[in-house]
Amino acid sequence: MPRTSKTEAPLTVDEPMIEARYVELGGYTVAFETHKMEFDPAPLFRGLPDDRCQCPHFGVVVSGKVIYRYADREETYVAGDAYYSAPGHLPLMFPDTELIEFSPTDALDTTMAVVSANIAAAKAG
Repeated sequence: MPRTSKTEAPLTVDEPMIEARYVELGGYTVAFETHKMEFDPAPLFRGLPDDRCQCPHFGVVVSGKVIYRYADREETYVAGDAYYSAPGHLPLMFPDTELIEFSPTDALDTTMAVVSANIAAAKAG
């Protein structure tokens, strides 16, 4: 049976606002994310439909909190919550927040291609 843990997952992202580890298991990506500071990544989703993340996520808040903003509402999740984040959201991250998320790899890859391009453009410009 495929499995992983945070200690086994390779460090993929190590930026001032986030440390992230990602592992693909059976068509889903498991993400272990530690958010180090308050961060609104909305500009990183520009170019996706409605300029919002279109990838669904199932997750657990290990510590801290996260807010998922939709066009018509906000959903706040705190330590101990399991959640589903539907397509069409924008996350708002807070310091000392640790998440474990499960996302369809194909949808996540499509989203991350746009996010990565926006990060590269921001660093270049």
